[in-house]
Amino acid sequence: MDTNDKQSAVSPPGAGIEWRREGDVAYVTIANPGHHNAITIEMWRLLKTCFQEIAGSPGLRVVVISGAQGAFAAGADISEFKTARATRDQVRHFHQEIIAPALLSIAHCPIPVIAAIDGACVGGGLEIASVCDLRVASDRSRFGIPIQRLGFPMAPAEAAGLLSLARKAVALELLLEGRIFDAQEAYEKGLLTRVVPLALWEEEVRATAQRVAQGAPHAARRNKWLIQILSGGPSPDLLSPLQQEACWDFVETQDYQRGVDAFLKKSPPRFEDN
Repeated sequence: MDTNDKQSAVSPPGAGIEWRREGDVAYVTIANPGHHNAITIEMWRLLKTCFQEIAGSPGLRVVVISGAQGAFAAGADISEFKTARATRDQVRHFHQEIIAPALLSIAHCPIPVIAAIDGACVGGGLEIASVCDLRVASDRSRFGIPIQRLGFPMAPAEAAGLLSLARKAVALELLLEGRIFDAQEAYEKGLLTRVVPLALWEEEVRATAQRVAQGAPHAARRNKWLIQILSGGPSPDLLSPLQQEACWDFVETQDYQRGVDAFLKKSPPRFEDN
């Protein structure tokens, strides 16, 4: 998509998040060249900032978020695990203070948000798509959350976002099997609004955005707000403080270390009871 009229380029060198405005439509781009747009910690922070800017921008009627260079986003940047996700405190901070606020900034953005998905939409990428309001995917897109291979479970705020979209059976299939769905299967299981051939995908994204933008803006915002409240929304508030804390127990298992080490070495993990 065209990158003219850029409003906020908040990318560090090589990777980042940017957004631009075309009339009453905001276009957000996730970019991490050469890494299928894997999301760094700084990119999560910038995603939150980006949506805060958009929420405060008058006259916008719809937001489209997509990835650069043939991918949506292929999860978190695994290279940061050893330095930023090695201890219980680091992991808690990462999920509660970095990822959760970024996802909530999308979910709670008063303006309708469309995920324009092409290519890999995996891990954190699928978490982002889950908290958007509509998801339009090309037929070559693929979806999954294969974190069980890394030895850790889904964090509460991220699981709440997934469950706000997917039914229990689909969420457990994604998390327990770690299998990657093609676009048609993702659509059939309710993860997508529609799937279109790649040649027509960008045109359909823009047409979808225009259909939303042509509606009454107050009604669109109120519908988003109401449906989110009635459906429970992407919130982990049902957990007690003790249950929240138990979510980080995995950091103290050997399997977490084994999973991350195996991924970095590109070898199969060997998990054991512990």
